[in-house]
Amino acid sequence: MTNPGNRVTVTLIGRKSPPKGGYLGTVRTVTAPRAGARQGWNLALATWVSAINFWAWNMIGPLSTTYAVDISLSSAEASMLVATPILVGAVGRIVVGSLTDRYGGRAMFIAITLASIVPVLAVGAAGAAGSYPLLLVFGFFLGIAGTIFAVGIPFANNWYAPSRRGFATGVFGMGMVGTALSAFFTPRFVESFGLFTTHVIIAVALGLTALLCLVAMHDSPDFTPNTERVLPKLKAAARLPVTWEMSILYAIVFGGFVAFSNYLPTYIRLIYDFDPVDAGARTAGFALAAVLARPVGGALADRFAPKYVVLVSFGGTAAAATVASLKPPPDFWSAVTFISLALFLGIGTGGVFAWVARRAPANAVGSVTGIVSAAGGLGGYFPPLVMGATYDSAENDYTIGLALLVMTALAAFAYTALKLHAREPQPKEAPQ
Repeated sequence: MTNPGNRVTVTLIGRKSPPKGGYLGTVRTVTAPRAGARQGWNLALATWVSAINFWAWNMIGPLSTTYAVDISLSSAEASMLVATPILVGAVGRIVVGSLTDRYGGRAMFIAITLASIVPVLAVGAAGAAGSYPLLLVFGFFLGIAGTIFAVGIPFANNWYAPSRRGFATGVFGMGMVGTALSAFFTPRFVESFGLFTTHVIIAVALGLTALLCLVAMHDSPDFTPNTERVLPKLKAAARLPVTWEMSILYAIVFGGFVAFSNYLPTYIRLIYDFDPVDAGARTAGFALAAVLARPVGGALADRFAPKYVVLVSFGGTAAAATVASLKPPPDFWSAVTFISLALFLGIGTGGVFAWVARRAPANAVGSVTGIVSAAGGLGGYFPPLVMGATYDSAENDYTIGLALLVMTALAAFAYTALKLHAREPQPKEAPQ
Protein backbone atom coordinates (compact mmCIF):
# COMPACT_ATOMS: atom_id res chain seq x y z
CA MET A 1 0.00 0.00 0.00
CA THR A 2 1.31 3.49 -0.93
CA ASN A 3 0.75 6.48 1.29
CA PRO A 4 1.59 9.68 -0.63
CA GLY A 5 3.84 11.96 1.35
CA ASN A 6 4.77 9.27 3.86
CA ARG A 7 6.06 5.84 2.86
CA VAL A 8 5.49 2.61 1.01
CA THR A 9 4.30 -0.27 3.20
CA VAL A 10 4.76 -3.87 2.07
CA THR A 11 3.35 -6.82 3.99
CA LEU A 12 5.36 -10.05 3.85
CA ILE A 13 4.23 -13.49 4.92
CA GLY A 14 6.87 -15.21 7.00
CA ARG A 15 7.48 -18.69 8.36
CA LYS A 16 5.35 -20.19 11.09
CA SER A 17 8.30 -20.88 13.35
CA PRO A 18 10.96 -18.35 14.35
CA PRO A 19 14.34 -18.68 12.67
CA LYS A 20 17.57 -19.02 14.55
CA GLY A 21 18.61 -15.76 16.08
CA GLY A 22 15.19 -14.20 16.42
CA TYR A 23 11.48 -14.45 15.96
CA LEU A 24 10.27 -13.68 12.47
CA GLY A 25 6.59 -14.25 13.07
CA THR A 26 3.83 -14.78 10.60
CA VAL A 27 3.58 -11.17 9.37
CA ARG A 28 6.24 -8.52 8.99
CA THR A 29 5.84 -4.93 7.75
CA VAL A 30 8.64 -3.26 5.81
CA THR A 31 8.65 0.43 4.96
CA ALA A 32 10.52 2.16 2.17
CA PRO A 33 10.65 5.93 1.60
CA ARG A 34 9.87 5.73 -2.10
CA ALA A 35 6.58 7.63 -2.26
CA GLY A 36 8.25 11.03 -1.85
CA ALA A 37 10.47 10.45 -4.87
CA ARG A 38 7.51 9.31 -6.95
CA GLN A 39 5.55 12.36 -5.86
CA GLY A 40 8.36 14.69 -6.82
CA TRP A 41 8.99 13.07 -10.19
CA ASN A 42 5.33 13.02 -11.25
CA LEU A 43 4.78 16.60 -10.08
CA ALA A 44 7.87 17.79 -11.95
CA LEU A 45 6.82 15.96 -15.10
CA ALA A 46 3.29 17.35 -14.87
CA THR A 47 4.74 20.85 -14.51
CA TRP A 48 6.82 20.40 -17.67
CA VAL A 49 3.78 19.11 -19.60
CA SER A 50 1.92 22.22 -18.51
CA ALA A 51 4.82 24.47 -19.53
CA ILE A 52 5.13 23.13 -23.08
CA ASN A 53 1.36 23.30 -23.58
CA PHE A 54 1.26 26.85 -22.23
CA TRP A 55 4.01 27.70 -24.71
CA ALA A 56 1.89 26.27 -27.51
CA TRP A 57 -1.21 28.08 -26.22
CA ASN A 58 0.68 31.38 -26.26
CA MET A 59 2.21 31.08 -29.73
CA ILE A 60 0.14 33.94 -31.17
CA GLY A 61 0.60 36.55 -28.42
CA PRO A 62 4.37 37.17 -28.83
CA LEU A 63 3.93 37.44 -32.61
CA SER A 64 0.84 39.65 -32.52
CA THR A 65 2.85 42.80 -33.19
CA THR A 66 4.52 41.11 -36.16
CA TYR A 67 1.15 39.99 -37.54
CA ALA A 68 -0.28 43.46 -36.94
CA VAL A 69 2.40 45.00 -39.15
CA ASP A 70 2.62 42.28 -41.80
CA ILE A 71 -1.14 41.84 -42.25
CA SER A 72 -2.05 45.49 -41.45
CA LEU A 73 -4.28 44.71 -38.47
CA SER A 74 -6.11 47.30 -36.40
CA SER A 75 -5.76 47.32 -32.61
CA ALA A 76 -9.16 45.61 -32.29
CA GLU A 77 -8.27 42.92 -34.85
CA ALA A 78 -4.96 42.20 -33.11
CA SER A 79 -6.77 41.97 -29.78
CA MET A 80 -9.27 39.47 -31.21
CA LEU A 81 -6.41 37.37 -32.60
CA VAL A 82 -4.74 37.24 -29.18
CA ALA A 83 -7.98 36.58 -27.29
CA THR A 84 -9.39 33.72 -29.39
CA PRO A 85 -7.12 30.90 -28.09
CA ILE A 86 -7.71 32.17 -24.55
CA LEU A 87 -11.48 31.75 -24.92
CA VAL A 88 -11.30 28.15 -26.15
CA GLY A 89 -8.66 27.20 -23.59
CA ALA A 90 -10.98 28.53 -20.90
CA VAL A 91 -14.26 26.93 -21.93
CA GLY A 92 -12.61 23.60 -22.76
CA ARG A 93 -11.34 23.24 -19.20
CA ILE A 94 -14.86 22.60 -17.95
CA VAL A 95 -15.11 19.29 -19.79
CA VAL A 96 -11.43 18.38 -19.42
CA GLY A 97 -11.61 18.68 -15.63
CA SER A 98 -14.47 16.19 -15.43
CA LEU A 99 -12.75 13.82 -17.87
CA THR A 100 -9.68 13.92 -15.60
CA ASP A 101 -11.84 12.77 -12.67
CA ARG A 102 -12.80 9.77 -14.81
CA TYR A 103 -9.66 8.83 -16.76
CA GLY A 104 -6.87 10.21 -14.58
CA GLY A 105 -4.20 12.81 -15.17
CA ARG A 106 -1.78 10.61 -17.11
CA ALA A 107 -4.25 9.75 -19.88
CA MET A 108 -5.48 13.32 -20.17
CA PHE A 109 -1.98 14.83 -20.20
CA ILE A 110 -1.12 12.59 -23.15
CA ALA A 111 -4.40 13.27 -24.96
CA ILE A 112 -4.25 17.08 -24.65
CA THR A 113 -0.59 17.24 -25.62
CA LEU A 114 -1.10 15.16 -28.74
CA ALA A 115 -4.26 17.06 -29.69
CA SER A 116 -2.34 20.35 -29.59
CA ILE A 117 0.18 19.38 -32.27
CA VAL A 118 -2.04 19.91 -35.33
CA PRO A 119 -3.31 23.39 -34.28
CA VAL A 120 0.27 24.53 -33.63
CA LEU A 121 1.32 23.51 -37.14
CA ALA A 122 -1.85 25.00 -38.64
CA VAL A 123 -1.29 28.37 -36.94
CA GLY A 124 2.27 28.38 -38.26
CA ALA A 125 1.05 27.70 -41.79
CA ALA A 126 -1.63 30.40 -41.56
CA GLY A 127 0.89 32.92 -40.24
CA ALA A 128 3.36 32.11 -42.99
CA ALA A 129 0.57 32.58 -45.54
CA GLY A 130 -0.41 35.94 -44.01
CA SER A 131 -4.08 34.97 -43.65
CA TYR A 132 -5.91 36.69 -40.81
CA PRO A 133 -9.11 34.58 -41.17
CA LEU A 134 -7.11 31.33 -41.02
CA LEU A 135 -5.15 32.59 -38.03
CA LEU A 136 -8.45 33.18 -36.23
CA VAL A 137 -9.82 29.74 -37.16
CA PHE A 138 -6.69 27.80 -36.25
CA GLY A 139 -6.12 30.00 -33.20
CA PHE A 140 -9.52 28.82 -32.01
CA PHE A 141 -8.29 25.20 -32.00
CA LEU A 142 -4.96 26.25 -30.51
CA GLY A 143 -6.98 26.86 -27.34
CA ILE A 144 -6.95 23.07 -26.77
CA ALA A 145 -3.45 23.43 -25.34
CA GLY A 146 -4.77 25.84 -22.70
CA THR A 147 -7.08 23.21 -21.21
CA ILE A 148 -4.05 21.39 -19.75
CA PHE A 149 -4.39 23.28 -16.48
CA ALA A 150 -7.62 21.48 -15.59
CA VAL A 151 -5.71 18.18 -15.74
CA GLY A 152 -2.86 19.07 -13.42
CA ILE A 153 -4.70 20.32 -10.34
CA PRO A 154 -6.58 17.05 -9.59
CA PHE A 155 -3.46 15.10 -10.62
CA ALA A 156 -1.35 16.98 -8.03
CA ASN A 157 -4.11 16.74 -5.42
CA ASN A 158 -4.16 12.96 -5.67
CA TRP A 159 -0.42 12.70 -5.12
CA TYR A 160 -0.23 14.95 -2.04
CA ALA A 161 -1.79 15.03 1.41
CA PRO A 162 -4.22 17.91 2.14
CA SER A 163 -1.63 19.75 4.25
CA ARG A 164 0.71 20.03 1.23
CA ARG A 165 -1.74 20.59 -1.60
CA GLY A 166 -1.17 24.33 -1.63
CA PHE A 167 2.51 23.63 -2.29
CA ALA A 168 1.74 20.95 -4.90
CA THR A 169 -0.77 23.01 -6.87
CA GLY A 170 1.57 25.99 -6.64
CA VAL A 171 4.45 24.01 -8.12
CA PHE A 172 2.26 22.65 -10.89
CA GLY A 173 1.07 26.18 -11.54
CA MET A 174 4.67 27.08 -12.35
CA GLY A 175 3.91 25.46 -15.69
CA MET A 176 2.68 28.95 -16.53
CA VAL A 177 6.37 29.58 -17.23
CA GLY A 178 5.49 28.34 -20.71
CA THR A 179 4.05 31.79 -21.40
CA ALA A 180 7.38 33.34 -20.40
CA LEU A 181 9.30 30.87 -22.54
CA SER A 182 7.05 31.64 -25.48
CA ALA A 183 7.29 35.40 -25.00
CA PHE A 184 11.08 35.27 -24.83
CA PHE A 185 12.00 32.55 -27.31
CA THR A 186 9.26 32.54 -29.96
CA PRO A 187 10.24 35.89 -31.56
CA ARG A 188 13.91 34.86 -31.44
CA PHE A 189 13.18 31.46 -32.96
CA VAL A 190 11.25 33.18 -35.75
CA GLU A 191 14.21 35.45 -36.45
CA SER A 192 16.64 32.50 -36.49
CA PHE A 193 14.62 29.68 -38.08
CA GLY A 194 11.59 31.26 -39.70
CA LEU A 195 7.91 31.39 -38.74
CA PHE A 196 6.70 27.94 -39.77
CA THR A 197 9.87 26.15 -38.61
CA THR A 198 9.38 27.65 -35.15
CA HIS A 199 5.95 26.08 -34.98
CA VAL A 200 7.39 22.76 -36.14
CA ILE A 201 9.91 22.88 -33.27
CA ILE A 202 7.11 23.33 -30.71
CA ALA A 203 5.06 20.56 -32.36
CA VAL A 204 8.02 18.16 -32.05
CA ALA A 205 8.47 19.18 -28.40
CA LEU A 206 4.81 18.37 -27.77
CA GLY A 207 5.19 14.94 -29.38
CA LEU A 208 8.27 14.09 -27.34
CA THR A 209 6.53 15.27 -24.16
CA ALA A 210 3.55 12.99 -24.84
CA LEU A 211 5.95 10.08 -25.36
CA LEU A 212 7.71 10.85 -22.07
CA CYS A 213 4.35 10.84 -20.26
CA LEU A 214 3.48 7.50 -21.82
CA VAL A 215 6.72 5.95 -20.59
CA ALA A 216 7.37 7.65 -17.26
CA MET A 217 4.22 9.22 -15.78
CA HIS A 218 1.91 7.49 -13.30
CA ASP A 219 -1.35 8.36 -11.61
CA SER A 220 -1.33 8.35 -7.81
CA PRO A 221 -2.22 5.00 -6.20
CA ASP A 222 -4.88 6.99 -4.35
CA PHE A 223 -6.61 7.97 -7.60
CA THR A 224 -10.12 6.51 -7.83
CA PRO A 225 -11.93 7.01 -11.15
CA ASN A 226 -15.25 8.81 -10.92
CA THR A 227 -17.22 6.97 -13.58
CA GLU A 228 -20.35 9.08 -13.42
CA ARG A 229 -21.37 10.82 -16.62
CA VAL A 230 -19.76 14.19 -17.26
CA LEU A 231 -22.92 16.32 -17.29
CA PRO A 232 -24.25 15.13 -13.90
CA LYS A 233 -20.79 15.65 -12.39
CA LEU A 234 -20.67 19.20 -13.71
CA LYS A 235 -24.17 19.89 -12.39
CA ALA A 236 -23.15 18.59 -8.96
CA ALA A 237 -20.02 20.76 -8.95
CA ALA A 238 -22.06 23.76 -10.08
CA ARG A 239 -24.29 23.39 -7.02
CA LEU A 240 -21.34 23.84 -4.67
CA PRO A 241 -20.87 27.39 -3.32
CA VAL A 242 -17.08 26.94 -3.42
CA THR A 243 -17.19 26.56 -7.21
CA TRP A 244 -18.59 30.00 -7.87
CA GLU A 245 -16.83 31.76 -5.01
CA MET A 246 -13.45 30.58 -6.26
CA SER A 247 -14.42 31.21 -9.89
CA ILE A 248 -14.94 34.90 -9.15
CA LEU A 249 -11.55 35.21 -7.50
CA TYR A 250 -9.66 33.17 -10.07
CA ALA A 251 -11.20 35.03 -13.00
CA ILE A 252 -9.44 38.13 -11.74
CA VAL A 253 -6.02 36.86 -10.67
CA PHE A 254 -5.42 34.27 -13.39
CA GLY A 255 -7.35 36.27 -15.95
CA GLY A 256 -5.12 39.25 -15.24
CA PHE A 257 -2.02 37.11 -15.65
CA VAL A 258 -3.18 35.59 -18.95
CA ALA A 259 -4.36 38.92 -20.33
CA PHE A 260 -1.11 40.73 -19.60
CA SER A 261 1.06 37.81 -20.72
CA ASN A 262 -0.66 37.92 -24.11
CA TYR A 263 -1.32 41.63 -24.52
CA LEU A 264 1.79 43.10 -22.93
CA PRO A 265 3.87 42.90 -26.16
CA THR A 266 1.31 45.16 -27.84
CA TYR A 267 1.11 47.42 -24.78
CA ILE A 268 4.88 47.82 -24.54
CA ARG A 269 5.27 48.47 -28.27
CA LEU A 270 2.66 51.23 -28.26
CA ILE A 271 3.46 52.90 -24.93
CA TYR A 272 7.26 52.55 -24.89
CA ASP A 273 8.07 51.98 -28.59
CA PHE A 274 10.08 48.78 -28.12
CA ASP A 275 10.58 46.35 -31.01
CA PRO A 276 8.92 42.87 -30.88
CA VAL A 277 12.02 41.11 -29.50
CA ASP A 278 12.54 43.63 -26.69
CA ALA A 279 8.82 43.66 -25.91
CA GLY A 280 8.88 39.86 -25.77
CA ALA A 281 11.80 39.88 -23.34
CA ARG A 282 9.98 42.24 -21.00
CA THR A 283 6.80 40.21 -21.25
CA ALA A 284 8.82 37.10 -20.40
CA GLY A 285 10.05 38.86 -17.26
CA PHE A 286 6.46 39.63 -16.27
CA ALA A 287 5.35 36.03 -16.83
CA LEU A 288 8.37 34.58 -15.02
CA ALA A 289 7.74 36.75 -11.96
CA ALA A 290 4.12 35.56 -11.80
CA VAL A 291 5.20 31.94 -12.23
CA LEU A 292 7.74 32.12 -9.41
CA ALA A 293 5.22 33.83 -7.15
CA ARG A 294 2.56 31.15 -7.62
CA PRO A 295 4.13 28.42 -5.43
CA VAL A 296 4.92 31.11 -2.87
CA GLY A 297 1.22 31.92 -2.75
CA GLY A 298 0.37 28.23 -2.40
CA ALA A 299 2.92 27.69 0.37
CA LEU A 300 1.73 30.78 2.26
CA ALA A 301 -1.83 29.48 1.98
CA ASP A 302 -0.69 26.20 3.57
CA ARG A 303 0.78 28.15 6.46
CA PHE A 304 -1.88 30.85 6.82
CA ALA A 305 -5.51 30.97 5.74
CA PRO A 306 -5.78 31.34 1.93
CA LYS A 307 -8.17 34.24 2.45
CA TYR A 308 -5.38 36.49 3.70
CA VAL A 309 -3.08 35.55 0.82
CA VAL A 310 -5.83 36.45 -1.65
CA LEU A 311 -6.50 39.76 0.08
CA VAL A 312 -2.84 40.73 -0.25
CA SER A 313 -3.00 39.79 -3.92
CA PHE A 314 -6.01 41.98 -4.71
CA GLY A 315 -4.72 44.94 -2.72
CA GLY A 316 -1.32 44.78 -4.39
CA THR A 317 -2.86 44.36 -7.85
CA ALA A 318 -4.97 47.49 -7.42
CA ALA A 319 -1.95 49.49 -6.28
CA ALA A 320 0.33 48.31 -9.10
CA ALA A 321 -2.33 48.90 -11.79
CA THR A 322 -2.82 52.43 -10.45
CA VAL A 323 0.89 53.14 -10.85
CA ALA A 324 0.89 51.58 -14.34
CA SER A 325 -1.90 53.95 -15.44
CA LEU A 326 0.48 56.86 -14.72
CA LYS A 327 2.88 55.53 -17.41
CA PRO A 328 6.08 55.22 -15.32
CA PRO A 329 9.15 55.95 -17.43
CA PRO A 330 11.18 53.14 -19.00
CA ASP A 331 13.05 51.09 -18.24
CA PHE A 332 13.57 50.71 -14.50
CA TRP A 333 10.33 52.14 -13.09
CA SER A 334 8.08 50.54 -15.67
CA ALA A 335 9.81 47.21 -14.98
CA VAL A 336 9.32 47.58 -11.22
CA THR A 337 5.64 48.39 -11.76
CA PHE A 338 4.82 45.44 -14.00
CA ILE A 339 6.99 42.97 -12.08
CA SER A 340 5.14 44.01 -8.91
CA LEU A 341 1.82 43.49 -10.68
CA ALA A 342 2.99 40.05 -11.81
CA LEU A 343 4.06 39.06 -8.29
CA PHE A 344 0.71 40.02 -6.77
CA LEU A 345 -1.23 38.21 -9.50
CA GLY A 346 1.02 35.14 -9.13
CA ILE A 347 0.59 35.00 -5.36
CA GLY A 348 -3.16 35.25 -5.89
CA THR A 349 -3.30 32.34 -8.35
CA GLY A 350 -1.46 30.13 -5.87
CA GLY A 351 -3.66 31.26 -2.98
CA VAL A 352 -6.94 30.70 -4.81
CA PHE A 353 -6.14 27.17 -5.92
CA ALA A 354 -4.82 26.26 -2.49
CA TRP A 355 -8.27 27.36 -1.32
CA VAL A 356 -9.92 25.17 -3.97
CA ALA A 357 -7.81 22.16 -2.94
CA ARG A 358 -8.76 22.70 0.68
CA ARG A 359 -12.49 23.15 0.15
CA ALA A 360 -13.48 21.11 -2.91
CA PRO A 361 -14.99 17.65 -2.22
CA ALA A 362 -12.61 14.78 -2.89
CA ASN A 363 -14.89 13.20 -5.50
CA ALA A 364 -15.29 16.42 -7.49
CA VAL A 365 -11.88 18.11 -7.51
CA GLY A 366 -11.53 17.75 -11.28
CA SER A 367 -15.02 19.07 -12.00
CA VAL A 368 -14.62 22.03 -9.63
CA THR A 369 -11.15 22.70 -11.01
CA GLY A 370 -12.49 22.63 -14.56
CA ILE A 371 -15.12 25.27 -13.83
CA VAL A 372 -12.83 27.47 -11.74
CA SER A 373 -9.94 27.33 -14.21
CA ALA A 374 -12.41 28.02 -17.05
CA ALA A 375 -13.45 31.15 -15.18
CA GLY A 376 -9.78 32.11 -14.98
CA GLY A 377 -9.36 31.65 -18.70
CA LEU A 378 -12.51 33.66 -19.44
CA GLY A 379 -11.14 36.32 -17.15
CA GLY A 380 -8.17 36.48 -19.51
CA TYR A 381 -10.34 36.64 -22.63
CA PHE A 382 -12.03 39.98 -22.12
CA PRO A 383 -9.20 42.28 -20.90
CA PRO A 384 -7.28 42.26 -24.23
CA LEU A 385 -10.51 43.22 -25.99
CA VAL A 386 -11.17 45.95 -23.43
CA MET A 387 -7.59 47.23 -23.68
CA GLY A 388 -7.82 47.36 -27.47
CA ALA A 389 -11.20 49.10 -27.37
CA THR A 390 -10.21 51.69 -24.75
CA TYR A 391 -6.77 52.59 -26.14
CA ASP A 392 -6.50 56.36 -26.54
CA SER A 393 -4.37 56.85 -29.64
CA ALA A 394 -4.35 60.64 -29.25
CA GLU A 395 -2.86 60.46 -25.75
CA ASN A 396 -1.16 57.08 -26.32
CA ASP A 397 -2.41 55.56 -23.08
CA TYR A 398 -4.54 52.75 -21.63
CA THR A 399 -5.81 54.71 -18.63
CA ILE A 400 -9.42 53.55 -18.91
CA GLY A 401 -8.51 49.87 -19.21
CA LEU A 402 -6.15 50.01 -16.23
CA ALA A 403 -8.70 51.96 -14.17
CA LEU A 404 -11.20 49.17 -14.79
CA LEU A 405 -8.64 46.67 -13.48
CA VAL A 406 -8.15 48.76 -10.32
CA MET A 407 -11.90 48.91 -9.67
CA THR A 408 -12.30 45.18 -10.29
CA ALA A 409 -9.45 44.30 -7.90
CA LEU A 410 -10.89 46.55 -5.18
CA ALA A 411 -14.35 45.03 -5.60
CA ALA A 412 -12.84 41.53 -5.29
CA PHE A 413 -10.93 42.65 -2.18
CA ALA A 414 -14.17 43.81 -0.56
CA TYR A 415 -16.00 40.61 -1.56
CA THR A 416 -13.25 38.39 -0.14
CA ALA A 417 -12.98 40.38 3.08
CA LEU A 418 -16.70 40.59 3.81
CA LYS A 419 -18.27 37.47 2.31
CA LEU A 420 -15.76 34.61 2.56
CA HIS A 421 -14.63 32.76 5.69
CA ALA A 422 -10.99 32.25 6.56
CA ARG A 423 -11.56 28.70 7.77
CA GLU A 424 -14.42 26.28 7.24
CA PRO A 425 -14.94 22.49 7.16
CA GLN A 426 -14.30 20.63 3.93
CA PRO A 427 -17.23 18.51 2.65
CA LYS A 428 -16.38 14.88 1.96
CA GLU A 429 -18.47 14.48 -1.18
CA ALA A 430 -20.24 16.61 -3.71
CA PRO A 431 -24.03 16.57 -3.64
CA GLN A 432 -25.59 14.17 -6.11
